[in-house]
Amino acid sequence: MKAIIFDMDGVLIDSEPLHVLADSQAFQKLNIELPEGYLDKYVGVSDSAMWKELILEFDIEKDLKEILNMQLSTKMKLLKKSSLTAIDGIKELLQELYSQSIPIAVASSSPTIFIKTVLKKIRLEKYFSLIVSGEDVRNGKPEPDIFLKTAEILGVEPEDCVVIEDSKNGVIAAKRASMKCIGYAHVDSAKQDVSKADLIVSSIRDLSIQSIDKIENKQIYKKFEQNID
Repeated sequence: MKAIIFDMDGVLIDSEPLHVLADSQAFQKLNIELPEGYLDKYVGVSDSAMWKELILEFDIEKDLKEILNMQLSTKMKLLKKSSLTAIDGIKELLQELYSQSIPIAVASSSPTIFIKTVLKKIRLEKYFSLIVSGEDVRNGKPEPDIFLKTAEILGVEPEDCVVIEDSKNGVIAAKRASMKCIGYAHVDSAKQDVSKADLIVSSIRDLSIQSIDKIENKQIYKKFEQNID
């Protein structure tokens, strides 16, 4: 293990309810009703990729940039008003990794400004040497681009990286990048299939440098071998 890469939403902070509320408000403004759980398949996917599909599916007249700006503005307002804190055990794990000079990065589908605002709000920004967002790569999760770019910038081989993810798309992206992956199966990720991760935990407090370093990469995903539907 030469680097640890954290997803943000649902791993560093329980922000999924915030995203759900922002999405709900966006659809209300667009006069579109969605069945409950309809957007579950987009957990871990960038807003841009999600809305590109939804604009076509629902024949939305507003353009992508306008919708993304509207949604981001809503999320930023909700975040600033919220009382969200770091996931239990995250700060202690980060402190342990930081004390051992292990490079720590965030690789999140969220926009860069949202990531930075979250890290500042939960007072974790000092621990991360790198932030890579969905805006920095051409293809979002479940494609491996964001993790491969993170490893490249860190100067670490993908095989020497460990990713902590809580979404099906994130786990697939990590495995496609030939990285070891820890699936964080918490209450709010109950509908997410993280079974392909090399290790699954229900609490971040179950993780330490020693336990992470012992993880064996049980399988490597090939794009043509995995059907994510």
